[in-house]
Amino acid sequence: MNRSIVFATNNAHKLEEIRQIMPNNLEVLSLKDIGCDVDIPETGTTLEENALIKAQYVLEHYGLACFADDTGLEVAALNNEPGVYSARYAGGVGHDSEANMAKLLAKLADNTHREARFRTVIALVAPKENTLGITQPLLFEGVVTGNIATQKQGNEGFGYDPLFVPDGYDKTFAELGANIKNQISHRARAVGKLVDYLKR
Repeated sequence: MNRSIVFATNNAHKLEEIRQIMPNNLEVLSLKDIGCDVDIPETGTTLEENALIKAQYVLEHYGLACFADDTGLEVAALNNEPGVYSARYAGGVGHDSEANMAKLLAKLADNTHREARFRTVIALVAPKENTLGITQPLLFEGVVTGNIATQKQGNEGFGYDPLFVPDGYDKTFAELGANIKNQISHRARAVGKLVDYLKR
């Protein structure tokens, strides 16, 4: 019997990434799939809070098991900016990746300390009666460390991928492509922990 779970996103890139990693017997639904067209406000000050806000919203309004993620790029030389504000770093509405990357490069300028990490936190919630064995909200974290390149490189991926060079590689996420990124990324690591839990 196929079980289903909602991933609280309408980001097609994220959805595709997650569906490739999830077990085959678990159907992953998007917000659009359940008829939710609300842009759930991310009012938390931490990744953990934002992930929980999104997951709890779906549980409260639709009564469905749900997981949500929030991801931040934390640059050591910038006191872990942009962090929880990664998607809105350059201000304005929406997620303007080009403007965000331009701001990050400008703030780092010729700084030689370019250590950074991507961190994803996933929150998982479910109704009282559920087949997933969930009795309280659960959090799963994935981290990948690396460095910020001095200029954009590569065309794949999304967000800050053209700037982030993971440790052990000499190419950005955007150059490495989805197959490699999905094996080593922060989101892959957090989802891996989520999948391990669901498989149990």
